[in-house]
Amino acid sequence: MPAPSPSPTHTATAARATGAGGSARPSPLGPVALVVSAGISVQFGAALAVMVMPRVGAAGVVTLRLAAAAVVLLLICRPRVRGYSRSDWTTVVWFGVTMAGMNGLFYQAIDRIPLGPAVTLEVLGPLALSVAVSRRLVNLLWAGLALAGVVLLSTHGGGGFGGLDPLGAALALGAGGMWAAYIVFSARTGRRFPQADGLALAMAVAALLSLPLGVLEAGSDLLLPGTLALGVGVAVLSSVLPYTLELLALRRLPAPTFAILMSLEPAIAAAAGFLVLHQAMSGLDALAIALVIAASMGAVRSQTRRRRAPDA
Repeated sequence: MPAPSPSPTHTATAARATGAGGSARPSPLGPVALVVSAGISVQFGAALAVMVMPRVGAAGVVTLRLAAAAVVLLLICRPRVRGYSRSDWTTVVWFGVTMAGMNGLFYQAIDRIPLGPAVTLEVLGPLALSVAVSRRLVNLLWAGLALAGVVLLSTHGGGGFGGLDPLGAALALGAGGMWAAYIVFSARTGRRFPQADGLALAMAVAALLSLPLGVLEAGSDLLLPGTLALGVGVAVLSSVLPYTLELLALRRLPAPTFAILMSLEPAIAAAAGFLVLHQAMSGLDALAIALVIAASMGAVRSQTRRRRAPDA
């Protein structure tokens, strides 16, 4: 699942800043490595979360992750709480609601189905948003390609990614819908709050929303030292570290390139599931994931070309 990333407003500003001036642009390999490292951190953090679930359940892991990330972000950002309008607070609250929903649904999904297909199904949310926003005929091709990948995931049987639990698949798709909403409210929050203040406040809202469910499922087990340590580890790998890496990368990397690199998340998730959780992957499974990745990359590239055309 995705890390809380800088809003599109900030990414666009960063992209414009790197193109200003007459000096030669630095090599993109450094920022690309940062984004890929962020993706690895997110998905291996998700794999660690799966290992923690037998202790506190999926809801308990969500609570630990969001609470720990909220504490870290609030300490780092120290956001002010005065001077904002009711509309500003409405936006940040909805941002927190989508964040809590995205995390809650996703962790419930990976408690039932392997990590690779869960992220593959989840990424359909942002893909659908991209197709809907662009309104180009070519994006129907990318949507069809993604659908072909989903069909392979859902119909291929006999181990690996086949025979997916229907509820787990539905939860992953729901997480994808919340991811699309997360992107929308992230952009709105970025326009209303300076730096990462809005993200820190929204993370606190998400943590408060997830707390009752986590306490209901895990109770006092959430406070065990070993469990708390693992929860902090999940938060650092899934939120704090990738957010920092992405923020550094976006200072030198155009936003469209960043979005294309984020499309690699299903493949990274499949690798993390195989290496950490010993979740098998067949050739058809890999093909299904590759189709969804190709569809995501194609949708991003076609949308980027559409934006460049009026400028040209």
